[in-house]
Amino acid sequence: MNISEIMHRRVWVFKGEDLVEQALKIMNEKKINGAPVVDEDNNLIGMVVKADIYRFLSDPGHYQSYPLNRVISKEVITATKDEDIITVGKKLRSNNIVALPVVEDQKVIGLVSVEDIVDYFIDKYEQ
Repeated sequence: MNISEIMHRRVWVFKGEDLVEQALKIMNEKKINGAPVVDEDNNLIGMVVKADIYRFLSDPGHYQSYPLNRVISKEVITATKDEDIITVGKKLRSNNIVALPVVEDQKVIGLVSVEDIVDYFIDKYEQ
């Protein structure tokens, strides 16, 4: 099964110039722990997670008014829509991450999480 069959297609993304403060507020409101970050052409440039923001803000001199570009992880593990579910699951597990963006031509087209994969296998097992 391809990951495109279980990925979330409606994904909240941030721009690199968005402020840390805004991103944290939105993540709390939307109840998300992280999101892809894109440039002005909507190309993936990184990922931001709440834990990184909290670590960033705990350092003296780091402020909520800084742009997300100062906080994001730029080495992002991604998947393509045609990758199978096992391959993507192994990427998540081996990189110790809980979600990754699904991209096509550097554009974010979806997001898949460990929870999505577990749900798929639970549903499959129960059938």
